[in-house]
Order: sequence, then C-alpha cells, then structure tokens
Amino acid sequence: MYVLPEKLRAELKKPLGELHESFRNIDVGDSFLITVGDVTTRNALEHGLKPDISIIDNRIQRRDSDHEFNDTATIIRSTNPPGTITEDLWNSIKKAIDGARAGERFMIVVDGEEDLAVLPSILMAPADTVILYGQPDEGVVLVRAIETRKRAQELIKNFEEA
Repeated sequence: MYVLPEKLRAELKKPLGELHESFRNIDVGDSFLITVGDVTTRNALEHGLKPDISIIDNRIQRRDSDHEFNDTATIIRSTNPPGTITEDLWNSIKKAIDGARAGERFMIVVDGEEDLAVLPSILMAPADTVILYGQPDEGVVLVRAIETRKRAQELIKNFEEA
C-alpha cells in the first residue's frame, strides 16, 4: 500500500493536466476515457460521454452522496482508505483496463476514497487515454496519460510504502 505523505498534499492539489471550468469545451474524441470522482462521472455521462472506466466512492467533497448512475457498466468493488493507494485499488484498475480494452465498460466503486486513483490510472492506461477528474470549486481536469506518466511516476516514488 502507498500512503500519501504530508509533504505531497499541497503538490497533489495542483491540477495534473488542463483545468476546464466546465465540460462545455472538453473534447475527448475517440480516446480511451477514464473518469475519477462522482461529480465528474455524473457530468461526463450527462454530456453524452461514455467512460470506458469510471472510478467513484459515492461521496462528494467528503460527504456521502445518494445519487444513482444511469450506466450499464460492469461494477468492480474495491477498498481504498483515504490518503492511500492500496493493492486492491491498483488491481481493480488493472482488471478494468484489461476488460475495457476488450470492449467492456467498468465502474469501480471504492469503499473509502478514490481521489488518488488518478495516479495508477495514468500509469497503467493505454497511451491514448484521457482521464477526467474534478478540481473542487474550480472545474474538471483533463489529463492525457501519455503526457503525464513521468510526473505520476515521480509522485508515486515519493509516497510512503506501508
């Protein structure tokens, strides 16, 4: 398990990609698409995007959420406490990527917190992947996996192993 050290918290509050105020100007084309976060996933679906993989935790800004997703994706359940990246989450993302590359869509429902799932998603996703995640009170961040892999590797290297 990787544990987020205090010294990286401020760094990870900065967007890892392009910050957009809304979904209005987001074009993912034919890219493999991963969404991270309940609001981001809901907004993507409402804007007609069909994520290959969605990662949610049924919480919005640390509060329980009771919204339902009108989506036909296969559900994978994972456990990931706040401030960590567990082996279970890592394996769930890998399983979803492998299945999605074969044409199936997945929704990973995390018991705990999904915020840091962006990093393993960047590292394991196909080169043409776009990852969307929410930047609280600012908008949505669009990350191109191929352009961000090195940065994600550097960040993960600085996590503590437990």
